[in-house]
Amino acid sequence: MKSITINGSKRESVGKVATKALRNAGRVPCVLYGGGEPLHFSAPELDFSKLVYTPNAHTVEIILEDGSKIAAIMQDIQFHPLTDRILHVDFYQLFDDKEVSMNIPVKIEGAAPGVLNSGGVLSRNKRKLRVKALPANLPDYIIADISKLELGNKLYTSDLQSDNYIFLHPDNTVVCQVRTSRASIKEEEAVEETEGTEASAEAPKEGAPAAKEGSEAPKEGGGEKES
Repeated sequence: MKSITINGSKRESVGKVATKALRNAGRVPCVLYGGGEPLHFSAPELDFSKLVYTPNAHTVEIILEDGSKIAAIMQDIQFHPLTDRILHVDFYQLFDDKEVSMNIPVKIEGAAPGVLNSGGVLSRNKRKLRVKALPANLPDYIIADISKLELGNKLYTSDLQSDNYIFLHPDNTVVCQVRTSRASIKEEEAVEETEGTEASAEAPKEGAPAAKEGSEAPKEGGGEKES
């Protein structure tokens, strides 16, 4: 997995006043966990652009002022609710022999027959999947091959298993699927409605009164009265 460099400086004070001063100076307060005592440091906000504003997954190499280097992954990040500026970042230290959990992006490959030949639509249920692995086995992305998906078919996490990592999702988690498009559904409904109308128009009306045969002619007025 590719790594991003973060140039950090250890923080002597962690109070609100010092934290606000760091942010005003264009630096982000950070904490590194996983290596014993938490390490408080700050880093230039610009260093986070390639780490935060990207769909890709990266590990981090934190380089401190004394020249020490620490491998880590970003664990949590907080943004300002109005300006979207980065307020705080938590990191977790990596060790070669210790597994870690991380969200990995899903990369679609191939063309689904259900889309090409049957007019279906590819629906992506999971754009990232959380995996657990040793740092050396963390993938840059997870490949989801959709070349065999027909209309109505689904691709599950159980179809993407690897020996290098395990998914922290149930095996029946749907990664993507080929659904019937809304246009096709509306077209089918319109056809069914038309066929139903035509059948109703052609059907004979029930309960219509039958024509009377052999009805008697109306009686004429009676003879003259006898005196």
